[in-house]
Amino acid sequence: MTHVRTSPYYPQGNGEIERWGKSLQTECIRPKTPLCLEDERRAVGEFVTRYNEVRSHSAIGFVSPKDKLEGRDRAIFEARDNNLEAARELRKAMCQAMSAQPVVDAPASSVCATALPMVC
Repeated sequence: MTHVRTSPYYPQGNGEIERWGKSLQTECIRPKTPLCLEDERRAVGEFVTRYNEVRSHSAIGFVSPKDKLEGRDRAIFEARDNNLEAARELRKAMCQAMSAQPVVDAPASSVCATALPMVC
């Protein structure tokens, strides 16, 4: 890590901490409306734990910072890829099964949205 100083009174120069402050305010402080300092400390502590250990972050591939730091991100990505491939195979099998079924001519008024063929 390197310490980088930003210009004073120029929030664009430190977007990460500005975004953190906005997330803290919109996801923690405003919804919970703490009535005393103790409530606020508890709420912020819970938010920090959730933010670092549970909440997924788009900048690091939709995994939590804890998973990224502990090296579990690659296993998560592999599991996602496997699930995606399985879904593709299932969709391919469904498309093949639907294309093998004979098409029955029906009046336009009896066709419903569920009877429309899948796009393969």
